[in-house]
Amino acid sequence: MLNRSNEKNLLILHEDNHLIVINKRSGDLVQGDKTGDIPLLDYVKKYIKIKYNKPGDVFLGTVHRIDRPTSGAIIFAKTSKALSRLNKMLVDKEIKKTYWAIVKNKPKNEVGAINSWLKKNPKNNKSTSYDKQVKDSKESILEYKLIKHLDNYCLLEINLKTGRHHQIRCQLSSIGSPIKGDLKYGAKRSNKDGGICLHSRNIEFIHPVSKKNINLTSQTPKDPIWDSCL
Repeated sequence: MLNRSNEKNLLILHEDNHLIVINKRSGDLVQGDKTGDIPLLDYVKKYIKIKYNKPGDVFLGTVHRIDRPTSGAIIFAKTSKALSRLNKMLVDKEIKKTYWAIVKNKPKNEVGAINSWLKKNPKNNKSTSYDKQVKDSKESILEYKLIKHLDNYCLLEINLKTGRHHQIRCQLSSIGSPIKGDLKYGAKRSNKDGGICLHSRNIEFIHPVSKKNINLTSQTPKDPIWDSCL
């Protein structure tokens, strides 16, 4: 159990009886892994337990995940009803997620799509992009557009058509546009905070219970290069 000294200030984008949407900081784990670091899931559970004075264990389900070095909007379900419905919506591609990425080299086309086959290597937790299908690979599609030129980088807006392991990171690297700070996929140097300049900027879906439209935009990290994008 977490104690108050282990709590962190959560950046809450939306909360109701059935779900809570958090603006995840770069470096936060969504769920526990072999590092043993306390995941965001546990921090949110603790927040709910204290705020609502809940006895016993708090139910909280992870609807989707984003990589540890990535920041931005992520949904957690507070009820089993919401979790099951949101999981189905995710499979049916009814949750629209828009990402921002700061990349080193401008793509050849300012608006385009990347369609390739990604294969995950669990030994090094890295994916490889192939032009054609290979054994154990999965078709992967994203759309992007250039939205701003920066001094030495550019800002892309990305919409995923599929959800694969490290998809945005791997596919942008495959066209020669690695994400700033992403050493694993071709960046020349790391960011000071150890994160990468990939941010889950907007998330939109129909509420699984109330049926109202939920459209949330998450503030980018506090950093000069992100500030220059706004």
